[in-house]
Amino acid sequence: MNLRELQAKLDTQEKCLAFVEKLRWPDGIRCVTCGCDRISRVKSSSKKQTVRYVFECLEPTCGQQFTVTSGTIMHDTHLPLQTWLCAIALVTQAKKGISGYQLQRNLGLGSYKTAWYLLHRIRESMKPGSRSPMAGILEIDETYIGGKKKGQGVYRGKKAKTAVMGIIRRDGDLRFLGTGTPTVKGKVAEAFIQEHVSPDAEMVCTDESVLYPPALAHIGDRHQTVVHSKQEFARLGGIHTNSIENAFSLLKRGIIGNFHFVSVKHLNRYLGEFEFRFNRRHDPNLFTDTVAAVTQSETMPFARLTKN
Repeated sequence: MNLRELQAKLDTQEKCLAFVEKLRWPDGIRCVTCGCDRISRVKSSSKKQTVRYVFECLEPTCGQQFTVTSGTIMHDTHLPLQTWLCAIALVTQAKKGISGYQLQRNLGLGSYKTAWYLLHRIRESMKPGSRSPMAGILEIDETYIGGKKKGQGVYRGKKAKTAVMGIIRRDGDLRFLGTGTPTVKGKVAEAFIQEHVSPDAEMVCTDESVLYPPALAHIGDRHQTVVHSKQEFARLGGIHTNSIENAFSLLKRGIIGNFHFVSVKHLNRYLGEFEFRFNRRHDPNLFTDTVAAVTQSETMPFARLTKN
C-alpha cells in the first residue's frame, strides 16, 4: 500500500484502529492479560486524547483495560496510529531505507529523537525469527561495514569496520548476520552455515576465502568457488557470488546514502530491515505484513533501546 492508497482507505483514527485491530486479533479480540474473549468496548478521554478507544475485559477476576497497541512495539505511544501507518508505508516502499531526518520532515514530527525511536521500533518488529535451513543454489560471502571513527578520520582496511556475513538462495531469500567484530571468525562462519545451509543444498558458491572449505566440507564437490584475486568472477555452470554481492551493494548504498553511519550496537536491526524488505520484494501485501509484525512484537522502551 502506497501513501496515496493509505490516505484514501485509512483517513481517520477509527479506520486505523479497525485495521490494526483486525491484524492483531484476526479471530476476535482477546484480553492481553488473561486471554478472555469476553470484551467490552469503552470510550474515554485523557489529557492527550479527546476520544480514547479502550477495551475492557469482562472476566470478573481480571477487568483489565487495554488498547489495540497495549503490549506491542507501539505500547504507550504518543503518536496517532495514522502516523505509525504512514511511517510503515514509507519504510516498506524505500528500497534503500529512510533516515530519521527524512522521516521527521515527511511526517512533520516534532523532533529527530521521535523519528529515530519510531524507526527503530519498526525495525525491531522486522527482525527475523526462527528459520529453516535453505536448499537450492546458495551463495555465501562476507562484507565489511563502517570504517569511520568519530574525531579520528577514516581508517582504511578492516580495523575499524564490522564484518557482516550473508547468504542468499538464487531468486530467493536473503539472510544477514552482523558479527560485531572486525573480522569473521571460523567458528562464527561455521555456526552460521550450519544453521542456514541445508545438507541437501544443490550447490553452494563462495569466493576463495579460507573460512568456507572447513564449514562446507560435508557437502563435498557441491561447494564451488570463484577466485576473485585472479579476476575470476563467474564460471560455467552458474558458479558466481554476484547475487549476494548485489544484496551487499544495496545494503551499503542505504547506509552510505541514507543513514551515513550506523553503530555496531544497532547494526543487526538495520540488517533485519533490509532482509525483511528484500525477502518480500515481490509480495503485494508487504505493508499489511509489516503492520501485522508490528502488532505481534513486544514492547521496546526507549531506555532499553539506548542502554549501553
